[in-house]
Amino acid sequence: METSIKIKIIDDIINYCQKENPCDLEVQHNEPMSKHTTFKVGGPADCLITAKGESFPAFAAALLRRTREAGVPVFIIGGGANIVASDKGIRGIVLDTSAWKGRIAGEDGFAFRSGTTMDEAAECAAAAGFSGLEFLAGMPGTIGGAVWMNARCYGREIADVLAWTEIITNSNCAGCNCAEGAGSGFTIKRIAAEQSAEFGYKRSPFQNMDCLILSASFELIKGSKDKILTEMKKNRQDRQAKGHYDFPCAGSAFKNNRNFGKPTGQIIDELGLRGFSINGAQIAPFHGNIVINTGNATAADIRALMDEVAAKVKTATGFILEPEILFAGEWQ
Repeated sequence: METSIKIKIIDDIINYCQKENPCDLEVQHNEPMSKHTTFKVGGPADCLITAKGESFPAFAAALLRRTREAGVPVFIIGGGANIVASDKGIRGIVLDTSAWKGRIAGEDGFAFRSGTTMDEAAECAAAAGFSGLEFLAGMPGTIGGAVWMNARCYGREIADVLAWTEIITNSNCAGCNCAEGAGSGFTIKRIAAEQSAEFGYKRSPFQNMDCLILSASFELIKGSKDKILTEMKKNRQDRQAKGHYDFPCAGSAFKNNRNFGKPTGQIIDELGLRGFSINGAQIAPFHGNIVINTGNATAADIRALMDEVAAKVKTATGFILEPEILFAGEWQ
């Protein structure tokens, strides 16, 4: 499809959805994804939409419905963490939810919109003297991405504290287990955490669903505010000491696997791969399971480096490393 025709189709869809459900939008064509990911790499998205305002859920549901009907792909991002966008970019629409943020007033417990950063959510809970989100302090990314990934650190994971998740989901999608409204397109559903047994290590049921995460609520417990803030400070300092903020990166590059008997970073270290690089992409000199952009890396460099490290680990140990990073967009 010619670019001009493709952009016209996308603009027609956006205008239609905006007319049905007026929403505060910023629409950018050929927007470099390097501006929207923590790795600072990635070619242009055909169209990047940033949306906010109370009508966002209705607009997003209409957008997902119309794009599916037109065969236009939609890729959803929040904080752009854990993502390597292709140098060729991302075709179709990238829907940026980072402006859909904040604590949801009137909800019991602590419910946040998906674009709220994990650090902001942890700070909000701490300010009220509630414990449970300390492990998110200093972690990049948003609540939507954390729920989708079942983010984990310091022995805690999202599933440990998640009460419910509100999503826009395709009622024709078998993964959503939604009987009502079947065949009617995209609808808003609230799913209690206990309704799904599909949470696991860096895994959630939403990874197998055609959906957009709108918000999530957490079951927290009252605690000592001083102790909560001390724990959060310790976690931030630990991340700082590990170099998480020194270079563009996405935190852990590969998942850990308990069957390996040791953390992935240790396996990579023992093979002498710290500092190993391909062009501007490098295994961090300070941590074996962090890939960094030293300044001029391309997405292809990062992927080639991870493929090479995985191959070396398999040859030496027989272990098959699973990427924690999601490779998005148009790849060969």
